[in-house]
Amino acid sequence: MPVCCCRCSLPGHFRNYRDTETEGEIFNSLVQYFGDNLGRKVKAMPLVEETSLLEDSSVTLPVVVIGNGPSGICLSYMLSGYRPYLSPEAVHPNAILYSKLEEARHLSIVDQDLEYLSEGLEGRSSNPVAVLFDTLLHPGADFGHDDPSVLHWKLEQHHYIPHLVLGKGPPGGAWHNMEGSMLTISFGNWMELPGLKFKDWASSKRRNLKGDRVLPEEVARYYKHYVKVMGLQKNFRENTYITSVSRLCRDPDDNDDGQDKSISAQQQIEKSKFITRNWEVQGYQRVDDGSHVPFCLFAENVALATGTLDSPARLEVEGEDFPFVFHSMPEFGAAVSRGKLRGRVDPVLIVGSGLTAADAVLCAYNNNIPVIHVFRRRVTDPSLIFKQLPKKLYPEYHKVYHMMCTQLCSADSNLLSDYTSFPEHHVLSFKSDMKCILQSVSGLKKIFKLSAAVVLIGSHPNLSFLKEQGCYLGHNSSQPITCKGNPVEIDAYTYECVKEAHLFALGPLVGDNFVRFLKGGALGVTHCLAVRQKKKQHLFVEREGGDGIA
Repeated sequence: MPVCCCRCSLPGHFRNYRDTETEGEIFNSLVQYFGDNLGRKVKAMPLVEETSLLEDSSVTLPVVVIGNGPSGICLSYMLSGYRPYLSPEAVHPNAILYSKLEEARHLSIVDQDLEYLSEGLEGRSSNPVAVLFDTLLHPGADFGHDDPSVLHWKLEQHHYIPHLVLGKGPPGGAWHNMEGSMLTISFGNWMELPGLKFKDWASSKRRNLKGDRVLPEEVARYYKHYVKVMGLQKNFRENTYITSVSRLCRDPDDNDDGQDKSISAQQQIEKSKFITRNWEVQGYQRVDDGSHVPFCLFAENVALATGTLDSPARLEVEGEDFPFVFHSMPEFGAAVSRGKLRGRVDPVLIVGSGLTAADAVLCAYNNNIPVIHVFRRRVTDPSLIFKQLPKKLYPEYHKVYHMMCTQLCSADSNLLSDYTSFPEHHVLSFKSDMKCILQSVSGLKKIFKLSAAVVLIGSHPNLSFLKEQGCYLGHNSSQPITCKGNPVEIDAYTYECVKEAHLFALGPLVGDNFVRFLKGGALGVTHCLAVRQKKKQHLFVEREGGDGIA
């Protein structure tokens, strides 16, 4: 069976494949080819040539992962054959869970019943597998303990599932774009991925961690190094932009109307020998000269690991597009760094009551820029994030919260010199003369002259490559996907989208905004794919053995 590129005549890119070779083996050969050429710094070597393989022999990847942040990195780690086992010397503080783990100590966690292991566990994630994996990696973390993981990892290369991880920038995703002057909300060891302790990496780089919390730029460098040291580079492609992910075919079991259920057992056996081409992934790769090289991939499974920081949420009010209105912390930080706001008499308006808004308040405050802080909630609202953070560990955020509670706007709307809090207010509009109109919950309107405005009220993922912008995947299909309000609806133990078979979602897309919990998504997806792979192998063995299926 000849396989070749229809637009590429490079020597050595042609071989004859045995009929018994799997598409995974073909893919490995192609990855080696493209990897070798990329290693020689070919100027414009595309990810995979668009429609590069002949129709009857083109490669269908078992998995394409969209997003190369910590979710995508951890998934690649586990798809590469790394398996977690209960450490021989480990004793978990949860006696019931430990008893369950002891029952199958010889099996990796991937090969165990995740629903059974997760039963009865509680944690700060709504996804049970995320809670399970977190308590195995960080036992007692929610009680302030820093106990070692009860897992040890083995590389079992026969479990390798061929895959590609596509990302816009270097491995680490949005962490490379975060404001570098602020500490992470999580401890450094909570940011780490399996198999490489953050403190070990930091000490190897001769970095002295002064505290448990670290800078985003350090986390970004750690993730980039992780991909290299774990040998995952061959699975990653940078500077890739996805334009379309579309369904090509549906398995009989995926049809809601019950049609095509009469497919024969013989057809199922034949189908199980090969990877099913379920998805077409189109996009382009930006190369060094700035040009765009299009590509088209086919995949049996697609995993969405994009995060939710692509598109900042907007107020949708008049004048929001004026150039003095920012919608991200990096934009605001850059303006401050360039000195554009220093010496201004007029205050900066900061909208939002989350940690990013608090970061903006601190940035302005530390640069002697007066602040008007507007948010819809009451300062006593129990859902405010500040109430969930210990004061000793997060003194800077509690400083902001203290100002929110004590430096309130007066009845005559006079502003304080450095910071004025406007709880239960919202923005009505921005004006071209750099004024804004605020309105209180009682309907009272106030007008202020600004030097700038920063709207930090959350963000949405960019799922424009999916039909309906991906809205149909959410719990509420009429609303955009958001981390908190409308995450992607998934099976709790496999992370497969409820409304789309062979499409998986993990990380912030399913509500896991903290790195310590998003790792559970990688476990759930890998478990699901491993189970399906075993079923396919079983059917194939029965077919080859002549037993048939009744």
